[in-house]
Amino acid sequence: MTSPSLTHLADKLAIRELVDQWIIASDSGLWPEFDAVWHPDGVMAATWFQASAQDFASARRKGFETGVSIIHANLGHISTIRGNRAIAQTKMTISQRAEVHGVLVDVTATGRFYDFLEKREGRWGFVRRQPIYEKDRMDPVIPGTSVALDPALLARFPVGYRHLGYLQTQAGFKVKESGMPGLTGPEVERLYRQGAAWLEGAESAGRVE
Repeated sequence: MTSPSLTHLADKLAIRELVDQWIIASDSGLWPEFDAVWHPDGVMAATWFQASAQDFASARRKGFETGVSIIHANLGHISTIRGNRAIAQTKMTISQRAEVHGVLVDVTATGRFYDFLEKREGRWGFVRRQPIYEKDRMDPVIPGTSVALDPALLARFPVGYRHLGYLQTQAGFKVKESGMPGLTGPEVERLYRQGAAWLEGAESAGRVE
């Protein structure tokens, strides 16, 4: 078995650091560091946003400065590198705190970041960042309290981000109700195909979902 080259290992380390930099910068309001992880044509998807990385950074900064509480955490990570392109998958959690029907709650969503990356002029950067939403839950912040949810509104969102979508709708976000990849199903299978095509040299990283 051939050992990986030092260049390959350095690329893997650089990609992991990029993934971690996205979270640290985003959640801490370090905007120059956040801008630095993207390539100029980068695109970003989230439950509440699907557009260019520049517009996402502006929206994220506005939310941060107005008290929107969205916190991320990275867990296990793998990357596949082919030349100057890579696909990275990172287990993650998204935690958002807000009031729902007058009750302060935390929603925790578990999933993966599925990232399309490219090394340009010696620098790795995000070309596309697509979350995969696997499951979520809602918990009142104050023990012993409860919140009554509208079943019809809850059912509008896929199981992977059902409670997150509910909270974000209550907070005034326009939440995408379908098409986002989950743990299984045609959406995530399409994403995997797009990732494989990216590694094989596809012209684009596909559209954000």
